[in-house]
Amino acid sequence: MSPRKTAPGKTALAALFAALAALVGVLVAAPGQAAVRAAAPVRIMALGDSITGSPGCWRALLDRDLRAAGHTDIDFVGTLNPDGCGFAYDGQHEGHGGALVTAVADQDQLVGWLAASKPDVVLMHFGTNDVWSARSTATVLAAYGKLVDQMRADNPSMKVLVAKIIPMAASACAECPQRVADLNAAIPAWAAGKSTARSPVTVVDQWTGFATGSDTYDGVHPNASGDRKIADRWFPAVVAALRGVTPTSTTTSTTTTTTTTTTTTTPPPGGGCAAEVRVANQWPGGFSAEITVRNSGTTATRGWTVRFEARGGMSVTQGWNGTFSQTGTTVTVGNASWNGALPVGGTAKVGFNGSGDASGWTPTAGCAAA
Repeated sequence: MSPRKTAPGKTALAALFAALAALVGVLVAAPGQAAVRAAAPVRIMALGDSITGSPGCWRALLDRDLRAAGHTDIDFVGTLNPDGCGFAYDGQHEGHGGALVTAVADQDQLVGWLAASKPDVVLMHFGTNDVWSARSTATVLAAYGKLVDQMRADNPSMKVLVAKIIPMAASACAECPQRVADLNAAIPAWAAGKSTARSPVTVVDQWTGFATGSDTYDGVHPNASGDRKIADRWFPAVVAALRGVTPTSTTTSTTTTTTTTTTTTTPPPGGGCAAEVRVANQWPGGFSAEITVRNSGTTATRGWTVRFEARGGMSVTQGWNGTFSQTGTTVTVGNASWNGALPVGGTAKVGFNGSGDASGWTPTAGCAAA
């Protein structure tokens, strides 16, 4: 009696079931191995100027609030590292002190930041320095549009949250309050025209209800209550974006570390500080710079003073997070009321805008601690 032959189709089907059974056996035998790669966290970039980055403690509050509400699968990204805000938080960002959104757009700076960080969601509070520098509303909105185009070129599904910027009441810029109002009034119509189903542009109103007298320390930059208000306004918009985001990458998140060279002076016994002045941005006829003050002593400071020499023709036009004075080319910066007390190893960030040519300018800063 000849052996029974099996139909070729049945043979193939049997082989498929055998393969599936083998795979199930492997998964059951190795429960400690993940069967499916976990989805990458949603990558969030905070983009702006010193209101976002110096120290921008609203970002710390927002990160903590999101995680407390169960949104733990997030990663704040950027090429800049976080500052101290009193507790640990995920603080990488793109808050460049003194930056103009028009300059960032004109110089295509965002392209490199996007390539390094690959965000899925961008929170943009940008334009304060443009208002101060009398850039027109139309010019600022054109810059916004270019940045959104660059975001979409990097990630076609980018979710963009654009703030109506917080109000200004600086004595050195009497026209700024109205300029802010004009810009904010134009943002919703611009956003509606720029938004798409795949890459929505959402307006977050940071302006209404924000009081410069009680929510800033200088009429421009938020204090603790201002940080709390800014975080609270971002929160629901970020949550809505998270619910609709599919991350574009499934690779392990990496953090870009910015390395800087610090000029350190030898501290006296017990107390001391070191300071570095770094040019952060330049444009024709002007620049912005960042000062990092570090407690390099062995006891906490009660205050600090930094001095450095400007180049001839340079002058400080606007400063934040400290008190500024200039005599000739000598610039003196003292701590603000809230950032003079630094623990051992602690740092404070101070920023300023200046007029003049800063090309190649690398001043050596002296620092004295109380």
